[in-house]
Amino acid sequence: MNPREQWISFLTILRREIHRFMRIWVQTLVPPVITMALYFIIFGSLIGSRIGTMSGFSYMEFVVPGLIMMAVLTNSYSNVVSSFYSAKFQHSVEELLVSPTPNYIILLGYVLGGVARGLAVGFIVTMISMLFTRLQVHHIGVTVAIVIMTSVLFSLMGFVNAVYANSFDDISIVPTFVLTPLTYLGGVFYSISMLPEFWQGVSQLNPILYMVNAFRYGILGVSDIHIGNAFAGVGVFIVVLFAYCLHLLRTGKRLRA
Repeated sequence: MNPREQWISFLTILRREIHRFMRIWVQTLVPPVITMALYFIIFGSLIGSRIGTMSGFSYMEFVVPGLIMMAVLTNSYSNVVSSFYSAKFQHSVEELLVSPTPNYIILLGYVLGGVARGLAVGFIVTMISMLFTRLQVHHIGVTVAIVIMTSVLFSLMGFVNAVYANSFDDISIVPTFVLTPLTYLGGVFYSISMLPEFWQGVSQLNPILYMVNAFRYGILGVSDIHIGNAFAGVGVFIVVLFAYCLHLLRTGKRLRA
């Protein structure tokens, strides 16, 4: 395929992915926004007023960046895993694999579709958070970069999950038993400086901790970890997962009937 044809193929996949979640926006965009709004009300307004300050900010200000990031990563992941598994289940992905479309174009189309949904939900949640607190972005570059990189990373993870899933039940295993615990233990609702030294060390093994803290640094200017480590870690994971996803597409493992 020449570059123009590759571009058309990429846009076709991306537009289909965006149209897919926008067509059923009541199911894809509204529920996470309502969930985050409840978090803002319960943890921020009601419980937060009793907790007081954390890292020099009101508890509401402290948890908002983590909740925004949580919405972004979960929706980026769920969009790709559900969409690609549906294509796999319906055997329509086989048509893509036998077409002249390069594997990296297929992968980019699905991943950026997940990124689009993750950023859309993140933007709406950010707007909702403005009703509860005032956000002053400390470093716009760090904020934008980490949220996009996180969205890309979890879209790739969703792709891997979709390839290995054998049923629709399998696509909910990782979010339920892996993502949810790691997210809640990733410093969304607390600073790891509050933990004993041993548990601080254990927490640093959680990759989501680095993403949440990097985003919090971009918004508030405070972080429990070194920002350079966060970007380096996320960058390495993206490269490794992207290469692995291309390998899965190239070999057709668990994709061809």
